[in-house]
Amino acid sequence: MSGIRSTRLRAALITVPLVLGVLGTAVAPAGAAAAHPRPSITCRGAGVDPGAVVRYRTQTMIHAPLDTVWKLQTDVERWPSWQAAVNTAQRLDHGPLRTGSAFRWTTPVPATATTPAVTVVVTSTVEQIRRDSCIRWTGPATAGGLLINGVHVWNFTQVKGGVLVRTEETHAGAQVDADPTAATRILAAGLDAWLRDLKAAAEARSGDQPLDRR
Repeated sequence: MSGIRSTRLRAALITVPLVLGVLGTAVAPAGAAAAHPRPSITCRGAGVDPGAVVRYRTQTMIHAPLDTVWKLQTDVERWPSWQAAVNTAQRLDHGPLRTGSAFRWTTPVPATATTPAVTVVVTSTVEQIRRDSCIRWTGPATAGGLLINGVHVWNFTQVKGGVLVRTEETHAGAQVDADPTAATRILAAGLDAWLRDLKAAAEARSGDQPLDRR
């Protein structure tokens, strides 16, 4: 991979969260069986790509009502209002998010000294969903010659004081498979940022709603 292509890949991956007082665990990519001894988190029995070597799982506690967190996460077209890395988001169907729902969202990658500015386009399809509980979507992220196939699972659990949000994602594709250690590290940064933004937005929105945080 050329230096320019490698730099562009790293920039795109950092910007795309293909997917916080955060607790995160990056998995060393040493082969699917050896690197991923833990089972994936799931939604309706389905998890991330078991064959992918680029995989990351993280979680956070959000001090907000479950309904608030769920609405923020599933109101896709409003993602740009609270996610710093999302430029545009468009539903490709209508109504509540459900199995088969699709959405296309974009995120800008600014120019560097060696690469022009590009826009990464992600097209996601909901494969499994259970209201107020879990979501699993899949889909490609593309930008020029970049192609990443992602599988992303979210779990939402109401606990005392708020909501425990857990998420796990895998990436597959020639570019990320060429350097899975770096790709895993970059995926981790994207998911951590997503959870930070979700936590901040949900807690700000629920600021006037009393919660038992003991």
